[in-house]
Amino acid sequence: MNGEVLAVCGLAFEARLAVGKGVRTLTGGGRSEALARSIESEVSNGIAAIISFGVAGALTGASRPGSLIVAASIIGTSSSYPADARWSSALLRRLPLAVHGTIAGVDRIVADSAAKTALHALTNAIAVDMESHIAARIAAEHGLPFAALRTIADPLQRSLPPAAMIAMRENGGLDLPAVLMAIARRPQQLPTLLRIGLDTRKALDALGQSRRLLGDRLGYADLDQLLVDVI
Repeated sequence: MNGEVLAVCGLAFEARLAVGKGVRTLTGGGRSEALARSIESEVSNGIAAIISFGVAGALTGASRPGSLIVAASIIGTSSSYPADARWSSALLRRLPLAVHGTIAGVDRIVADSAAKTALHALTNAIAVDMESHIAARIAAEHGLPFAALRTIADPLQRSLPPAAMIAMRENGGLDLPAVLMAIARRPQQLPTLLRIGLDTRKALDALGQSRRLLGDRLGYADLDQLLVDVI
């Protein structure tokens, strides 16, 4: 099957890791409506499949920074969407340390540890991000295969400080001036922000290693290629 895979990311860092042969990327920057419009535009230009690719927050204590999650399904605010079974199987074969489970999609950052625990109780999801539910919905509406690969950057037990909530620009980049101003107002945030930086680095390292293992088109292949992989 010809055609490029669209990698839907939240951060510019993630999109740079996803780039490769047969892959287009876009970043959401935490803006749900703008992300949906961008995905629709890419679909109209012709793509073969959609993958949600990037970091996520943990909803259980079992997931640590750097843990890999391949989605079995995505639970959004009002609907759930299964991931493509063949593509997900290919990802799991190439990433044997990855966990297969449900990812929750939200439109706002889940910053509080108690809120993460409540979301897990409601959805039974093991991770949460802000892009997967949008990508999964649009893929389902257009009959496109969908998968999600996410790495944990934010563990369950940590509540995010205010500076972390304003760190992302609309283009997925880091709004460093805003973060520095927030630190100046509340310097007690700094130790937690440094820990977040280290954990995000672990997550991005794991994501980069996974990207190299997946190869062209982020592991997406037609049935013939999957049969070759099994043999």
